[in-house]
Amino acid sequence: MKTFIATISLCILSLFHINKQQNFDAFCSKFVSGYKALNLPELDLSYVTGLEHIGSAEALQKQLVFFKSVRAELGNYSPAELNPSQKTDYALIDYESELNLERLVLEQDWLKQKPAQIPAGGIINIPNGKAWYAYLLKRWVNADVTPDQIYQFGLTEVSRVQKHIEAIRAQTGLSEDAFYKHLNDSSFFEKDPAKVQQAFEHTKAIVYTNLPKLFNNTNIRPLKIEKGAAKQLAQTPGYYDNDTFYYNLFDKPYNKRQVDWLFIHEAVPGHHYQSSIVGQTKTSAVQQLFFYMGFAEGWAAYIEELGKQLGVYQTPYDELGKWEWDMVRSVRVPLDVGLNYYGWTDAQALAFWKKNIRNQDDIAQREIARIRRWPAQVVTYKYGALQILHWKEELQKKQGKNFNIKDFHSRVLDHGSLPLFLVKENVFR
Repeated sequence: MKTFIATISLCILSLFHINKQQNFDAFCSKFVSGYKALNLPELDLSYVTGLEHIGSAEALQKQLVFFKSVRAELGNYSPAELNPSQKTDYALIDYESELNLERLVLEQDWLKQKPAQIPAGGIINIPNGKAWYAYLLKRWVNADVTPDQIYQFGLTEVSRVQKHIEAIRAQTGLSEDAFYKHLNDSSFFEKDPAKVQQAFEHTKAIVYTNLPKLFNNTNIRPLKIEKGAAKQLAQTPGYYDNDTFYYNLFDKPYNKRQVDWLFIHEAVPGHHYQSSIVGQTKTSAVQQLFFYMGFAEGWAAYIEELGKQLGVYQTPYDELGKWEWDMVRSVRVPLDVGLNYYGWTDAQALAFWKKNIRNQDDIAQREIARIRRWPAQVVTYKYGALQILHWKEELQKKQGKNFNIKDFHSRVLDHGSLPLFLVKENVFR
């Protein structure tokens, strides 16, 4: 009799969970249709454009009602009663609703004290600018962080990268002055587009050969390599778009130290590889609403650390190219907080740049202007990359000889685009 009662109880409990899960699926469908109906603008690089896209008071009130009702209804469900896919949807809805409610407080306040013209000299100059920056920082890096935390993180990264550069200098046997002078030698630069193309094709062949050492899935979409034609992007060494890696060669010779790190960042196993894996991943309608830049840029920056395992960085100077650009990324982090939150002047920012970066004064003012226009975006590369790197180190310590780098990368990538806290859950599951 006891066995019969226990069986009946289990059946009732099972039906209860099934009913809860069905109700949650209906809730998710309602969330997706309701979210789409709001027609929210995408996160814009430019804070000025983002402010210009803020809707009317009536539109903001409608959004507020929606997200508050979502949070209230979300309280009817417990993640413990949901299947793994539903747990992800639950976490995403909770995360996005909280961030949107934070945004709406700022936007409603903005409408009350909106200036006649939006100050273009930096987000710190707008009403409530520091609060806006703190929000955008969390939105861009997809993590609950503060400006002060990110500033200290940036200083730590500057120090770490400096040590890598100094180690490479020591390998060359050159004094510091001789080393930096040598980096401007003509042998490091190439004017011929055909030879630049050949260099990237050569790196591609090496990386593709070594890809199975680091990844379980090597089934990726075909990739093209082409010389970029978009002059508005000439300030970057290259970029990725629509299954094509573009290198920018315009009026200056191409720095050959950029070839290896740039290819693996923008193409494989960086953005193109990640895009290919995401395309093969089955994701829910809720997850398809969102894309997380902190994860995407963090992944592409993380993978640069594995250049030697991918067969590139065959000379100290090839590896140096990665650390030279990583120093730029690292310096950007304190600069971003300094300019957009602490109120640094351009002169203070330039002094910080020159203190930490040699040989790249020509791009300093450009980077400072970019940081003022696009607050928080530059932090995504370093913050996301270091989270992944730390997860790998932690898992290596836990698993010891059982650690498998290919399985680790699958845990990171095989669940689609997610905020970093959910990627971490998948890594340690």
